[in-house]
Amino acid sequence: MSRPLDIPRQQSNNHQPGTSSPGTLSPLSESPGRNFQLPSPIITKRVRTPSTCQIALGNPIETGKVKYFSRIKGHGFVTPDNGGEDIFVHISDIEGEYVPRVGDEVSYRRCLIPPKNEKFQAVHVEIINFTPEVHQQWDCPIEEDVKDNEPSMIN
Repeated sequence: MSRPLDIPRQQSNNHQPGTSSPGTLSPLSESPGRNFQLPSPIITKRVRTPSTCQIALGNPIETGKVKYFSRIKGHGFVTPDNGGEDIFVHISDIEGEYVPRVGDEVSYRRCLIPPKNEKFQAVHVEIINFTPEVHQQWDCPIEEDVKDNEPSMIN
């Protein structure tokens, strides 16, 4: 039988406040009396229940165009090719190494949004046809575009 994983609760004396190294815990709040700690870096990929994943994988692959996407806000919308209402897409549901841009053609599967299951969101989103603009990878830093207040990548 393996023993439980030891998680460090205190940081070393040479640690800079406000920073954390990968795999360590960082305080949620500097206020006294709070001992909440979060893993750093925070994992953004959603973990769905097996039943939700099976339902999503059972849905047909659809196509559409990115209407809006904000890397800073972590979400956007896709307009389906077959018409209808725009579909929400979360940053954690985008597959691949490039950040989507407005006008990119994407493939996706529909999944109901819990808890009410009244609306859909796009999951397993992949860019299938890129717009001519330069696409940045996820590991590139971002800055706010002053022109239209939408995020753009640092070149």
